[in-house]
Amino acid sequence: MPLQKKFLLIINPIAGGNDKTELKESVLAYASAEGVEVFVYETTGKDDESAIQNLCREHKPERILVAGGDGTVKMVGEAVEEFDVIIGVLPAGSANGLSVDLELPSDLAEVMQVAFNGRVMHMDMVCINGKKSIHLSDLGINAELVKNYENGTVRGKLGYALQAYTTLKELGDPFIVSINTQEEVVETEARMVVIANTQKYGTGVTINPVGVMDDGKFEIVILKSIDFSFIAKILTGNMPVENDENVHIISTDAATITTNVPVSFQIDGEYCGHEQNLDIKILHRQMKVAVP
Repeated sequence: MPLQKKFLLIINPIAGGNDKTELKESVLAYASAEGVEVFVYETTGKDDESAIQNLCREHKPERILVAGGDGTVKMVGEAVEEFDVIIGVLPAGSANGLSVDLELPSDLAEVMQVAFNGRVMHMDMVCINGKKSIHLSDLGINAELVKNYENGTVRGKLGYALQAYTTLKELGDPFIVSINTQEEVVETEARMVVIANTQKYGTGVTINPVGVMDDGKFEIVILKSIDFSFIAKILTGNMPVENDENVHIISTDAATITTNVPVSFQIDGEYCGHEQNLDIKILHRQMKVAVP
């Protein structure tokens, strides 16, 4: 008889502010029907990477199913980079931008089918000051929003909307950014600088129309000016990035970014404090991901 397949199910219980019991039961029922043995691990925020690595060594899973947001997927991707394993994304966070870019279905049954049986894409990652990013990282106003959201008490899209108002109300002066790549050197005033491996934020807004997740390049998207009308475009998903004179895009495989003052910085929806210098490089075909 063939050996039974083994999967890990990693659940972030606080992602998105919703209960994961139904999702967990659905995955286990689907696994039973597929003849797959599933080992469940719930993250705690303490030594999760080590725990996941130990589970990989013990059970040697073919796939790891990740129920959480972009930050949870990133953490798992970093934890398992030494293992030959496929990551299946089960969107369950406040920010699920990666699932939008992967074109995952919204229906749980359909997304489980992809996670269990979907084809494999070898996805790039981006290394920023030694930290990994799979999706979108940025300096400036959005990182401030992420910080305010993390410090707030309301989760989900309502929480983001409430903190967007607070962030705009407290908006300070723009910063000066210098960007050095092999392709070009840019120095400009900016409100936000995005390091993009993919195209869209979780709201579905396209911030990087030229992004391809496995092409060996990332994009730097410079937003020179942001006002209330610009934010309205972002919130409604109508931001014409490629035709806006306030937007400049550089496609490259390595860059350094320097700002005149320390600026708020976030990676894949997790606030990382203030940064003034970023050293960035592409990690080509770094992570196996299940896609439709």
